[in-house]
Amino acid sequence: MQHTFDHLIIGGGMTADAAAKAIREADANARIGLVGDEARAPYERPPLSKALWKDKQVASIDLGTDKSAAKLHLGRRIVALDRAAHVARDDHGDEYRYRKLLLATGAAPRKLPFAGERAINFRTLDDYLALRKFATQDAHIAVIGGGFIGSELAASLADTGCKVTMIFPGEAIGAGRYPERLSDFLNGYYRERGVELRTGEKVDSGKADASGVDLELSDGTSLRVDAVVAGLGVTPNTELAQLSGLKIDNGIVVDDRLRTSDPDIFAAGDVANFHNAALDTRLRVEHENAAISMGHHAGRVMAGADEAYTTLPFFYSDLFDLGYEAVGQLDDRLDVVEHWTTPFREGVVYYLDGGRVRGVLLWNVWGQVDAARELIAERGHHDAESLRSRLPKAV
Repeated sequence: MQHTFDHLIIGGGMTADAAAKAIREADANARIGLVGDEARAPYERPPLSKALWKDKQVASIDLGTDKSAAKLHLGRRIVALDRAAHVARDDHGDEYRYRKLLLATGAAPRKLPFAGERAINFRTLDDYLALRKFATQDAHIAVIGGGFIGSELAASLADTGCKVTMIFPGEAIGAGRYPERLSDFLNGYYRERGVELRTGEKVDSGKADASGVDLELSDGTSLRVDAVVAGLGVTPNTELAQLSGLKIDNGIVVDDRLRTSDPDIFAAGDVANFHNAALDTRLRVEHENAAISMGHHAGRVMAGADEAYTTLPFFYSDLFDLGYEAVGQLDDRLDVVEHWTTPFREGVVYYLDGGRVRGVLLWNVWGQVDAARELIAERGHHDAESLRSRLPKAV
């Protein structure tokens, strides 16, 4: 079967939803098509490791993409792209003709070295539902990874009443991103809430059966758990773009209008490598704000706007009763300046390079993202003293 659209979106996540809605806002008559490999319509991703473990209901995370009047082709994967003919083909043999195309193919989770129903590589709503089935009261769940997703899942599972063991190669939660003292505090904070930490360890192998999973760890010990969930990071889904001859470098390279090396093809979200003027460097950001803001911008430009994408995306996390928002580069190899109102409970952490602010961590400090963005965009020199009064609560 052949389909014809003015705008074709490949991908079924938050980026795709934002783009479809932006196109519709700009052009009431545009023919919009969306092809996604998940069987579900686009939905919010952050609740999968946060709010769905509390009071939020699964039905509430649907993004309402149908409001864009886009034609959804779900449970299908685009396997070939003929740029010259402006035609994409899916794994069912259908063809999609387009005038403008958006690649919102997202990223895929890095996988555990074994498989099974009780071994879950966490990324999608189906992964959440699979984990929820095993995350009953007092169930023992192993969380592999001490980064963004791993720390959120461990907190959510512990709050649900599970016995949680975190296994990760670093010495502390968020090591490399947070200042050392803050990471060390988090280790104790998680242990106080019943989470066992196996730091400096990796999973060498595992075997899942009908009742649980046996893990063999790098220190030679073994562990029997009810289920394993992995938050090992992701890799951008660039295969289609690469096969099509588009420029690839840690994602799909785009210009300031989010165009790829083909002027009729755009890329946005987790998969896009873009230049940010404030940091004067290229970025690829795997967070909600980037997905939505880039999708919306790409949709507008596809529909005729001529605007540069200048947003420096922010990200956020919830860790038990702690939380943060952050902007820019959080790298503890930079010069780190900490200003705490209450040590490790409320404060602002700045990341500097040669006196320029490159990142800001707002730890239990809210409503200051735009001010942090402005600070990063400044060209002036800063130090610990000059930063002391820059953001509210940074005292």
